[in-house]
Amino acid sequence: MSDATQGPIGPLRSTMQLTLHTHLALRIWQGRPASEGKAPIMGLVGLVGLMGRIKNEAERDDPYADFWLIRIEEKLQRCKAELMHIRLEVDLLMSEVPRAISVQENFSIRPVNLPMFIGSQFGFLALYLLITYDDIVRRLKHAHHVALIARKGVESRIDAASHIFRSLFGLVQQYRFLGVTRADVVADNDRARQAREALGELPLDVLEGRRRAEFAPPIVHRRVGDIRGVLDGEDGAVGWREAAPGHAAVQTISDAMEG
Repeated sequence: MSDATQGPIGPLRSTMQLTLHTHLALRIWQGRPASEGKAPIMGLVGLVGLMGRIKNEAERDDPYADFWLIRIEEKLQRCKAELMHIRLEVDLLMSEVPRAISVQENFSIRPVNLPMFIGSQFGFLALYLLITYDDIVRRLKHAHHVALIARKGVESRIDAASHIFRSLFGLVQQYRFLGVTRADVVADNDRARQAREALGELPLDVLEGRRRAEFAPPIVHRRVGDIRGVLDGEDGAVGWREAAPGHAAVQTISDAMEG
């Protein structure tokens, strides 16, 4: 009988490739490197990596990372809805093509094929937005070519779609990596105070771990077993008392921070 113990099984992997048909979508994916007189612009590939790092911090019991994942997830959902609204406008435009004309999709004759590895669900959600954006730009150019929309109409819709991405980038890039944990916040140590000064107060349900993003990772490095409703006790356990309305512990980070 053969030996079934061949060592540990490695992680699952799959090969993925992204195909883009427009220069504008490729520009969002790549961003822009720093050059003389111009600051760098983060591309979606960099944003995906940044969101992955935030997810890793949430896995290490950073409540601020947890809260940012909630905000990112909500922002991704809003971005999807806004892009779908523009896409529906394009659908209506293309529906005006007379039935006597048979029109095929206008795909690039030399699309860009990009190998990719995305390690978080948030990255995939952002990637789906880029694919929708690529589709919008491509079809708007088609609608303009067949005289269904003027150039100004094309530009205004592309600008609106591009702004959706800029607002997403702005939110994610506001995050600061401070390495704080829920145990630090309970102890109210220097690290917790630094995080509070940089990122604001946290909602209590986020701090207690009762509210998390749908795709938040499991917490694997928690230093406090369960802080929900635990009071300072003789055994040294520490946690959160229920705060009165308006108490600092239940204040949320200002919505004004969101782009």
